[in-house]
Amino acid sequence: MGKIAHISAPVQLEMDTFKAHLRESMRSEQKLMDIVMNYILKTKGKQLRPLFVFLSAKMHGEISDKSFTAATLIELLHTATLVHDDVVDDSFERRGFFSIKALWRSKLAVLAGDYLLAQGLLISLKTKNYDLLETVSYAVKEMSEGELLQYQTARQKNITEEKYYEIIRKKTATLISACTQCGTMSTTQDEKTIQKMYDFGLNAGMAFQIRDDLFDFQPDTSTGKPKGNDLKEKKVTLPIIYSIRNLEAGKSKKLRSLMQSKSTSKEDINLVFELVKKGGGLEYSQRIMEEYIQKSLNILAEFPESEASKSLEQLIHYVIDRKK
Repeated sequence: MGKIAHISAPVQLEMDTFKAHLRESMRSEQKLMDIVMNYILKTKGKQLRPLFVFLSAKMHGEISDKSFTAATLIELLHTATLVHDDVVDDSFERRGFFSIKALWRSKLAVLAGDYLLAQGLLISLKTKNYDLLETVSYAVKEMSEGELLQYQTARQKNITEEKYYEIIRKKTATLISACTQCGTMSTTQDEKTIQKMYDFGLNAGMAFQIRDDLFDFQPDTSTGKPKGNDLKEKKVTLPIIYSIRNLEAGKSKKLRSLMQSKSTSKEDINLVFELVKKGGGLEYSQRIMEEYIQKSLNILAEFPESEASKSLEQLIHYVIDRKK
């Protein structure tokens, strides 16, 4: 049994049933759109977000139709944002497969994203789950603002650590918190419990994004050099921010200059990597990530232990410990 299968065991039946719910929600009478939707389904990842929804629901009651609506709504809107992101980023690949933009070009990719958004809205309205719609719509708004904020600050000379946390809270953590909040809302109306599960997801999401940022400095197995995808795009992440602040003046100025330049050469990427190592950025980011993990686990520990809570704890460690 793989790690994900073991983690999802308490809700495996629901996860299997969810696949049919998701396919039905993406179905289109327009033949070309249905082909695109089928392709999206075949290239989807591990569906960790629905897993967060169902485990959160299971922790606090019996999984209901509302739980399936929550998982479907979040997956539809999340997928829509990914399809749109590939257009914005001019990306031709998603999870090792060609992106919708690459296969059908930008116009159809935008329309496909719009279709997914509309389907999510319709499902919420048909089931009259307005509280779920409000929660997820807020998350999508925050994600959009986070991406814009990151774009606006990309070439600024002095991005603060606080601004970085605001960006990752908006662009990543709010969707994870929506998963845990909506899952909980589907099985309990206790406001304190719902708020705690929101906070649990938010802290976990912060840790996940910092882990992603650290991946950029992870050596490629074939070259031994840092992957540097974010560095090529000049994304200023926590390891960079801390190192600029912590290095001696000359090296700090050099690192800042490299992040502002248009160069994406291997030499410059490797120099950034060396400066970040010297500046202690990797160790600092690892420590901050672990603090967020501990905050999320502390919240989880406030609830009675169950199979679902143990799986949520394992899911956090799985996402943090993954190699890619």
